[in-house]
Amino acid sequence: MLVKSLSNVDHISHLREAFEVLRHHKMMLNPTKCAFGVWFGNFLSHMVSKRGIEANPDKIMAILDMEPPRAIKDVQKLTGRVAALGRFISKSGDKCLPFFKTLKKVKNFEWTTESQEAFKQLKKDMTEALLLDKPSPEDTL
Repeated sequence: MLVKSLSNVDHISHLREAFEVLRHHKMMLNPTKCAFGVWFGNFLSHMVSKRGIEANPDKIMAILDMEPPRAIKDVQKLTGRVAALGRFISKSGDKCLPFFKTLKKVKNFEWTTESQEAFKQLKKDMTEALLLDKPSPEDTL
């Protein structure tokens, strides 16, 4: 569970509300696993900070360090790594479509130029700031 607020005053009321919900459902927290007053940190494989929720740098580096796939297993590893970061990549399903097409050809592995271009673009996208932020009221969802 993560309670994040923009101001200290709001944070106290948000914590009170979270504890009331826990109390209502008769749930207990393990104090050794709790941290209070943390400005940033790793939470469920995401980096949480004042800026927002960021992709885990280790997972980004795992993709950046990959060589172009030479076998179906390599494509499966790639798609698994992309799935872990999919929410940070705009239109990740569309961008990774060439990889999924490659997976359909299990018996005849072929890494096409389309797949290679998608792979290069994916690596380029990974170098940009991958940050989730709450939507503003004027955004269209």
